[in-house]
Amino acid sequence: MKFIKDLQAQSVSPPAELSVRLVDGTTSCSGTVEVFYRGEWLGLCTGWWWSMRDVKVVCRELDCGNPVAESRGPLVEHRRGVRLLRCSGDESSIRQCDIIGGPVFCNRGYYHHVTCSESVRLVDGAGLCSGRLEVKSNQSWASVCEADFDRQDAEVVCGELGCGAPAALQGGLYGEGEGQTWDKEFQCKGKESLLLDCDTSDRENNTCLPGNAVGLTCSEPDDVRLVGGGSRCAGGVERYDQGEWRTVGAVLNQEYVAAVVCRQLGCGSTVSALPGNTTGGNNIICSGSESSLRECWRRYYLLPGFTVICSESVRLVDGAGLCSGRVEVKSNQSWASVCEADFDRQDAEVVCGELGCGAPAALQGGLYGEGEGQTWDKEFQCKGKESLLLDCDTSDRENNTCLPGNAVGLTCSEPDDVRLVGGGSRCAGGVERYDQGEWRTVGAEDWDQEDVAAVVCRQLGCGSTVSVLPGNTTRGFGVSCYGSESSLRKCSKIYDLLPGLTVICSDLLVQPDISLTDSMGGVSRGHQGPEVFRGYSFTITCSTQPQYPGGSFLVTFTGSNRTQTQPAVNHSAAFVFPAADDSHQGNYRCVYDNYVFSHDFSSESELLSLTITASPLPAFIIRHVVVLLILLTAITTSYLYYKPTRRQKRVNRVSSMDLYVNAMEMVSLSSRAEAGPRGESSPGDEVGVE
Repeated sequence: MKFIKDLQAQSVSPPAELSVRLVDGTTSCSGTVEVFYRGEWLGLCTGWWWSMRDVKVVCRELDCGNPVAESRGPLVEHRRGVRLLRCSGDESSIRQCDIIGGPVFCNRGYYHHVTCSESVRLVDGAGLCSGRLEVKSNQSWASVCEADFDRQDAEVVCGELGCGAPAALQGGLYGEGEGQTWDKEFQCKGKESLLLDCDTSDRENNTCLPGNAVGLTCSEPDDVRLVGGGSRCAGGVERYDQGEWRTVGAVLNQEYVAAVVCRQLGCGSTVSALPGNTTGGNNIICSGSESSLRECWRRYYLLPGFTVICSESVRLVDGAGLCSGRVEVKSNQSWASVCEADFDRQDAEVVCGELGCGAPAALQGGLYGEGEGQTWDKEFQCKGKESLLLDCDTSDRENNTCLPGNAVGLTCSEPDDVRLVGGGSRCAGGVERYDQGEWRTVGAEDWDQEDVAAVVCRQLGCGSTVSVLPGNTTRGFGVSCYGSESSLRKCSKIYDLLPGLTVICSDLLVQPDISLTDSMGGVSRGHQGPEVFRGYSFTITCSTQPQYPGGSFLVTFTGSNRTQTQPAVNHSAAFVFPAADDSHQGNYRCVYDNYVFSHDFSSESELLSLTITASPLPAFIIRHVVVLLILLTAITTSYLYYKPTRRQKRVNRVSSMDLYVNAMEMVSLSSRAEAGPRGESSPGDEVGVE
């Protein structure tokens, strides 16, 4: 994305004296953010990317607890500030974050306002709402023992941190703290605003055994919803912000924003993210790994909203993209892994289709790790045509256990929603994407065309980009990519119409075919593949589907450095080898070369492994010996069983000619049996006929 790349290029190393403070707040851990930068205190302008991960660094540097909220601070006329690009959330100070120059006049005069918890925090968790519980005691942080903490206490902590209800509470869940242990037992009623507002009592034993530092997972806050889609897992994205529900807009990485929304709502995987008809909302950008939308970057300017559709009861987790991961099914409001023994390819076809992906490409137990929760206790019996996995029939399985390493992992191919048209090949032409029920032209800015082309070639399985040119197609919806995405739907949509583009990929030519015939018009088949008898001639034929005129074929032979080249005539070429010997044994391959679109392209056939065998004993010798034996047997039989008598002469006259005819019929039957079930003659037979 050029915008993000430009921002990163503008970032500068913060000076050593850079520090932060919160002013005009109700507590020491809340207020408007000010940064000491180049000798003066400056506000932090709100016109740039900002998220709870940045707030997390501010809270940590000030020795406060978890970030609870962020908003725009009070309007201050004609005040200067700095622009903070972003923090990862792991920094100990904003000195380690990227700063984009300053001081500057802040856009509209707004500064950032943040609220941190004062005396409680969750550390070493996966997000803002999970981790090991620590309480501030005498200006230092202390872990809490599991025995001193119950669910009512957890409800107070989750509420204090702006999270949802407690989901998991367990000693050692997020490791052990290195400092002291809190020496009181909490006795909350569950309605207090702060944990330190709860009653406490001394505990009898002042020790906390290893593994008992309490770990807490709160559900994500109920500050995101999908509206107008007929389901809580489909509709326009809205977020509760500063006392009201506001439309969420996104111009960069809509698919990743959608993934975070689906995850936060406890829905399944993303099926689609489409431009909506809602009014404009704050611009959001996510990496896709965040546990909630408030961890994504937000920028305070309005964009059109967008609509998200999530699968409700199936998802792929811990995969490399939207179409891969460990299969999990929603069961009683929690997610369960599926055992490999209970899931087959027809089941996988349903899941891939439900998630808007292509056909299954890989299906294997343990492919994407093991889930930490329960295991689905049914065996799926899909027919492959169902729309939803939970529409499939199921049956109880005999053994209700799933061995480690058997949680099924699934990789679906990318969806067939991109094509190249007008280039004479599936790997060349104008870019189109299937969107909202129709094929639409894809456009890109000049600086982004190479990245978009790389993604298109990758998704189509067409190798790398050879060239990308402005197309002559009508204007299409804009797309912006980093270039590393596996499919175009992971790129960002730009709401401006842009000129279409033409992409040419390296795998432009279809794979040629290779075939073998010997001098008798066929080929023998041995255990190791095709065979040719020593001394016989054979022909290698290379051919390709009609695609582009011209071109040439090259035959390569792995047994030596010998090659032969011929022009393609009617899209094929025949290479004749006069007399086979041992030097011809080996692997052959056809390589098709052609010069199109001002570039040289080539494509290789599969290998053909040829074996040279010794010639058989001439068959005509064997045949004549057989004929003589048959004649001798016939004459002997005639002499013994057909002695001439007068009455026998009248009833049954057998002449020497009859015997010969019978013998020749037996020879004919013998020859057919020798030729095989297809009636094909061996090379020796043909010699015998000559």
